[in-house]
Amino acid sequence: MNISVQSVHFDATAELKAFAEKKVSKLEKIADFIVDAEIILKVVKPEVANNKEASIKLNIKSGELFANKIADTFEEAIVLSVEALEKQVLKAKEKAQAK
Repeated sequence: MNISVQSVHFDATAELKAFAEKKVSKLEKIADFIVDAEIILKVVKPEVANNKEASIKLNIKSGELFANKIADTFEEAIVLSVEALEKQVLKAKEKAQAK
C-alpha cells in the first residue's frame, strides 16, 4: 500500500509522519483490497484547543473510504480516524464477501 502524508499550514516532523504511516498501515492487515492512502494533517484556527485535524482517504478496489477527525493532538486525531476507517474497512470486507 502506498501512503502519502501532507501537512497544511505547518511542517510535519519525521516522527509524526512515521506515526501516521504506521497507524494507517495496520489497516492493510484487516483487508488486502486497499490500494493506497492519503493522510492530510492541518491546523485549524491555531488559537483554540482541539485544532489538529487529520483526514485520511483510503482508495480501495471498489471505491474509497474517508475519515476526518479533530483533536488536541495530531496523534489523537490520527488514531480516531484510523478507528473510524477500521469499521468502514470491515464493512466493505463483509460486503465483498457477501457478493
